Amino acid sequence: MAVTVGLAGTGRAATEGYAPALACCPKAGFAGVWGRSPDAAGDLAVRFSVPAFGTFDELLDHCDAVAFAVPPAAQPPLAALAAGRRKAVLLTRPIAGDLAGAEELAAVVAEADVVTQVALTWRYADPVRAFLSTGVKRTDPRGGTGRLISGAFAAGALVRPWRVEGGILLDLGVDVLDLLDAVLGRTELIRAHGDPCGWVGLMLEHEGGRYSEASLYATASPDEPARAEVEIFGPGGSAVVDGTFASGKETYATMIGEFADAVEYRMPHELDVRRGLHLQRLLDAAETDLLF
Repeated sequence: MAVTVGLAGTGRAATEGYAPALACCPKAGFAGVWGRSPDAAGDLAVRFSVPAFGTFDELLDHCDAVAFAVPPAAQPPLAALAAGRRKAVLLTRPIAGDLAGAEELAAVVAEADVVTQVALTWRYADPVRAFLSTGVKRTDPRGGTGRLISGAFAAGALVRPWRVEGGILLDLGVDVLDLLDAVLGRTELIRAHGDPCGWVGLMLEHEGGRYSEASLYATASPDEPARAEVEIFGPGGSAVVDGTFASGKETYATMIGEFADAVEYRMPHELDVRRGLHLQRLLDAAETDLLF
């Protein structure tokens, strides 16, 4: 029997990413939708011919696992409730609104011993996985750079207020930070400067004496082409991966399929809550630099 997965959230990621992937996944049964807006949940449920639940507890009554498409700050209490009911959790990134929330959530799911996975969408994309398996091996990287230029937060852009409040680092920047960390080794020190709501620069020191830098900017003109890339350099040359289109339908399908497998066979996933907590600690250190 397919693993049943409920969806918490009704925003753009839920409607364009999670819901279509759940509806089409042969390994998962789409159990239904819950959201803070009953009307939005009802519309999404009708679109995919699944139930809309009036409360989060009702959703938990009808599924084996929950995929979260909610603001990071709202996720820890909901995911803790799910873990307490022995439900596996697919967490949005970052996994919480702050480090305290992330640490509390990680402790709760560890105590409950449930399967966890984090929706670091770039890492489920075929081009990124090819970059990690072949580009890294060929170049033997000693350093790297990350660039993210976007008009996502430009004046007039349709974006949720919580995303703007968190700034580019806590939103789009998480994927760049995660990939640099994955390619060059665990980040031991991070420094940041700039404006959380404008341009942010990062400098990272990785284990083994490797280094990287990243530039993040989300208020570019909508007329400018978006850029999202990571490039690495080493004795074997250089390699670059474009993350601009790394969050498409195929990416969500891969992520949901792997989550269903992890739940069914209770297999730990590389991108679990511990990975999410590591990234949250880096984000917290960078935020401290930016704010103080």
